Formats: sequence, C-alpha cells, structure tokens
Amino acid sequence: MKSSAHIIGAGGIGIAAAACLIRAGWDVTMIESNPRKLSAGRRDEMTLDGQPIQGAHFIHFDEWVPPTDKVVLLCTKTFDNAPVLQRIANTQALVPIQNGYDMELEQCDHPAEAIASFVSECPRDRLSARITRAGSLHIGARRKTTSAEHEHISALASAFTESKLFPVKCVSDIRPFKATKLMYNAAVSPLAASAGVDNAELLTDPLAQKLFFALLKENYAILHHAGLPLETIGPFHPHTVMRILRTPLLPKIMGLFFRPSLRGAYCSMSPDMGSGQTEIDAYNGHLVRLAGAFPCPINNAVINLVDRISRDRLAKTRTHLRHLAASLPNGVLK
Repeated sequence: MKSSAHIIGAGGIGIAAAACLIRAGWDVTMIESNPRKLSAGRRDEMTLDGQPIQGAHFIHFDEWVPPTDKVVLLCTKTFDNAPVLQRIANTQALVPIQNGYDMELEQCDHPAEAIASFVSECPRDRLSARITRAGSLHIGARRKTTSAEHEHISALASAFTESKLFPVKCVSDIRPFKATKLMYNAAVSPLAASAGVDNAELLTDPLAQKLFFALLKENYAILHHAGLPLETIGPFHPHTVMRILRTPLLPKIMGLFFRPSLRGAYCSMSPDMGSGQTEIDAYNGHLVRLAGAFPCPINNAVINLVDRISRDRLAKTRTHLRHLAASLPNGVLK
C-alpha cells in the first residue's frame, strides 16, 4: 500500500518536504489557505529550486478533514498552529517541522518532531521554493515511544533520506537538537529581521556582530541554566561555539569563515515584520520563560524591539540595532 502524508503549509519547508516524499513514491496532500497557492498547486506549478514537483493534491484548510491513518506534517509558522491543533483530534500522527516552541503544541502528545537546519525560502503568494542555505533534517522522538511509533518515525526518515535532497539524520531524541536550533534562531532572526539584512550581514557589520555574539552567549547561558541538553547542528557543538566566542580574536576569524555560507540566506522572520504577527514569542519569549529569574536583558530587549516594529509597522533598518544597543544595561555588550 502506498504511503501517504498530509502537509499543512505550502511554504519553504512544506514544499521541500513534499518534494522529498513525492520522490520517495508517497502520496502527498498539501493543506493551504492561500488562494493563489491553491490555484497554482492545482495547476501543478509547485517547484523547488526551479525543478517541478508534480502529483501533489491541494486542499483548502477550511475543507480539510484530518486523516486518522496518515502522517500529518505541520509546516506552518508557530503563530498559525492554534486552528490546526483545534481540528486535529489524534495528534499521534502529527510531526511538526517548525522552529521555536509553541506552548499549546508542547502540551500535545505527538511522538516525533523534525528540525530543519537547511533554509528554504518561498514567496508569500507563490509555490516556488528555493533552498538558500544547505543543511540537514533531524527527525526523532520527543518522548518515550512505542515500537510502532518508532517504526513510523524510521519509515518517515527513510522516505526523506531516499530523496537525497539534503542529509537526513534520524536521532533517538530530537529535543537537544531543537534546543540548539532555538539558541541560533533566537539570535539570528530578531536581529536580521529588525535590521532588514540577510543573515551574513550579522557577521559583517561590527555592531550587528557584537549584538549577535552577545545574544548567542545569553541564549546558551539560559539553556544551560535550565539544564537542557544540547546537540550539534552545523560544524560545532554549542559548547565549542561558546569556547570560541570567549576566546579573543577567534569570533572575528570564525565570522570570516562562516560569512560566505550565510550570504543570501533567508531570515524566516523578516517577511512577518510589520504584519502584526511574528514568531518572537516562540523564540525569545520561550527563552525568557525558561530563564525565570536568570538575567536575560538582551532577549527582553529584542522582544520589545520586534513587537514595536511589528505593532507600529516600522520600516526595517539598521538604526534599530543602534537603538537596541543603546537600550541595554551597561556592561552587557562587552
């Protein structure tokens, strides 16, 4: 019997997931609410890196009936989760591929999640995605699983692997990888999105680099204080990254090393700035909640900044980074 999956959200990650599963011979149904994307999908116009992805079925979210016997990949932004979770009665088949921590989703009992370290960009009204930064897909359990659940996770990982679009790593526990991805996302996204720059410019502009490294260190300190284990995403383990950041001259050298791989990389928060909705709460808000009484002045400041830009529909500009730096207590940016 042909394996099947429903993918909620035809954005960059949803399209990449669809390309993988269709290549692996799966039957794929895309769930989307954007009329332009739905029309394009029904004309078989979905592409990844310019290559057509044909054969997917498209259904409007309002008409979607959640399946009871098929994998459901949740590939929306976290602020769009609520209506999905209200409709899904059985979360056992749910596999989120998202960044950040949504409090409602965290309370669900789904057995697995996946974390993408590659970056896939898709315009708001089109079905044309492109991978702007290479990386891997980690997939694994988020709690103790039954043998049947483990088999389902392995089957999904095998299907992603078969496509050979990006490296796929099936891990026994996805949570340390998710925490590590948060450490990076919560440093890159609010700064790049506020300034209106690509990710590489955080390593080019002296003030942006200073803020970026300081926020990375604060994020690591919060996760360490909370006792959350971390794992390697990218070339270095987070412990090694912190040793580099604490060693004179090494951060600037490493910045030169990583800058080319980040040039042109898409920041997923950037198109949401000014819309009234961003994932800042799922990133930095989650870290602040984890921190409790532990000091986290930069996270609090970037939350206030992103919320103000979004609320007041302000233009994205590097000036915001200067205001951010000026708002921090003395000694925070050493």
